[in-house]
Amino acid sequence: MPISGVPSFASYSGRRRLRLAIAWTLASGVLLAHAATPAMQSTGRGPLLASAIKQRDSGNRIQALALCEDVLQRWPNDPDALWLRVRLLSELGAANQALQLARQLDPPLAATEMAKLQADLAAHQARWAKAMPADARQPYAEADRAVATQDDALAHYGSLPDVATRVGADRLVSYDEASRSALAVSDYQVMRQAGKQPPLYAEAAVANALLQQRLPEQAIPLYEDSVKRLPGPYADNESDPHVSLMHAYLEAGRHREALALIDKTAANEPAWLPAPGSTVPRSNVHKVEDDLSAAQARENVWLYRDAWQRIDALHAQAPSNQELWGALAHAERTRGWPRRSENSLVSAAGLDPSDMGMRLDAIDAWRELNDFARVEPALREVEAVTPRDPHVQLTRTEWERQRGWQFDFEHDRGKGGTATFGDYDHETQATLLSPLLADYWRVYAITRLAGASLQEGHAERERLGVGVRAYARGLEAYVQALPGLGEHTYGTALEAGVKWFPSDHWTFGADWSSKGDADVPLRASFYRVVAKTLDVRVEWRASEMTSAKLTASHDRFSDGNRRTGWQGEVVQRLYTAPYLTLDGGVQLGTSRNRLASVPYYSPSSAHWGMLTGRLENMLYQRYERAWRQRLDVAIGSYQERYFGSSWAASARYGQVFQPRGGLAFGWGLSWNSQPYAGRREARVMLDLTAHWGE
Repeated sequence: MPISGVPSFASYSGRRRLRLAIAWTLASGVLLAHAATPAMQSTGRGPLLASAIKQRDSGNRIQALALCEDVLQRWPNDPDALWLRVRLLSELGAANQALQLARQLDPPLAATEMAKLQADLAAHQARWAKAMPADARQPYAEADRAVATQDDALAHYGSLPDVATRVGADRLVSYDEASRSALAVSDYQVMRQAGKQPPLYAEAAVANALLQQRLPEQAIPLYEDSVKRLPGPYADNESDPHVSLMHAYLEAGRHREALALIDKTAANEPAWLPAPGSTVPRSNVHKVEDDLSAAQARENVWLYRDAWQRIDALHAQAPSNQELWGALAHAERTRGWPRRSENSLVSAAGLDPSDMGMRLDAIDAWRELNDFARVEPALREVEAVTPRDPHVQLTRTEWERQRGWQFDFEHDRGKGGTATFGDYDHETQATLLSPLLADYWRVYAITRLAGASLQEGHAERERLGVGVRAYARGLEAYVQALPGLGEHTYGTALEAGVKWFPSDHWTFGADWSSKGDADVPLRASFYRVVAKTLDVRVEWRASEMTSAKLTASHDRFSDGNRRTGWQGEVVQRLYTAPYLTLDGGVQLGTSRNRLASVPYYSPSSAHWGMLTGRLENMLYQRYERAWRQRLDVAIGSYQERYFGSSWAASARYGQVFQPRGGLAFGWGLSWNSQPYAGRREARVMLDLTAHWGE
């Protein structure tokens, strides 16, 4: 879901050069103005001041300041010249110097004039904070300074209505630059209760604060008014308010309006603009901004391939654009390529090592790769620079959930009256994992409870145990021991497994059990039959669009039976729309058993082929709160040796509701039917799930 991003730390060296250029221009202008007025040395005070005032009224403030300095060289204590110098310095941007000089005047200026000077200083500080942070590692310093100046002005001159109105509006802008959205929203609510609205120049700042406080419905009217009254074109150093409005639409659940708005905005922006003084056109930065935003909007509504293709095309046109490198890295991670994303972030960091946004994306990639040891130091470094940023705060919250306690609960309950599963069957598994230990380990408790009503009687298999899970980059492994509970569960199950994902496309895994609870039917457990089982799998995943998986198993039952089997599956995405995906696939498998005349499911040889489909849809989403539904279907042929072949089918419909981040509940209702030993068996099952953690 879209959130306000980390402040951009790009091009600070260029901004410092711009600041020096402005200062040099101001100083040079004064010197040139002095050099251009030698005849004024013999002119009297009155004509000099009159000429200075005339130059100021004509907009020639540098020339006016030079004339004012001429007066003060000859009449250092002239009150009119001193006052005029203060006003000119304030209007030229030297607001701090103007305020300091004003405090030295005798007699002092009126309260309204002093308040105006202090308000000017705060406004200039806010502008500098927006365009040119002096230190990339202290991005809030100048905005905080502006807020402090405005607080002081309100404390001294807040009783003056005009001053209170202007400084209050200016402070909304400063709050936005200082990432103090809660204070901005509080001031805005007070302003609304008084029947006032923020001025046009403060609307976007208030809307930004409302968006950061997750109030998109209140932000939208302000953005819409800003777009209506300031339709563009916008200066290169200004953000396009259409982009902010798009994010507000997305966060309010109005994704169709968001896509339509940004697509229209991007289409109306020319790629090139005329360059003053040159026949060569210049690139339109807002065209790039709008095209990139159109791609990122599609990321938010599951159109991952479309988003990546758009960003990749933009990146190919401007390979040295650091922002495009970062966007490309994010798109690659959403498509399931964390290592490729990591490489793109390295390139982005080479263009701007101080960009905190790139580091946050790298942290997300490391979390996916189980590279946990790198997460906390990097996140603390980012927090030291931008602790107030919503993206930083959200990353911290997610990381604390991920490395904290984890709880999973699964319950299945079936009914069918089948020889395979019995009249009623149920299975429950609950796991409680400890917080991450030393970045590499977790210990956990696990319980598995299963039972079924068979023709022979009631079967139970209940275990309670502990385990250890280990993590490394691209690797996850576990070992667990589950002693049996009660007289119906035989022995202690020792189990181990590993999952290795050495690249973005390949995953290998294996699981071994000394009792084989996952593969041994409850009917076999009723006859005290267990099995040593080994399951291995390999999966290739091109992206979210295409994947293939092959699994193989070998089970050694305690009654002498030996079972081997394999299953292959290919899945292809057939259709994608906002918040909707449709997948189709083919599944082939076979199973062989040494013994067929045993009291549990054990065909001597069976083969099956199925066509599968999956429809997934987001019913509702608001930040971390989400509600999804999914439909899975499969139909095909099942062939059993000595009994011929017949159709087999299954269907499942389920929903998952996530009321907040780290907490999810799910339910599903399924049905399946297939032949076994010449007789058709059908089963209906209800499954329930719960997860707490991350």
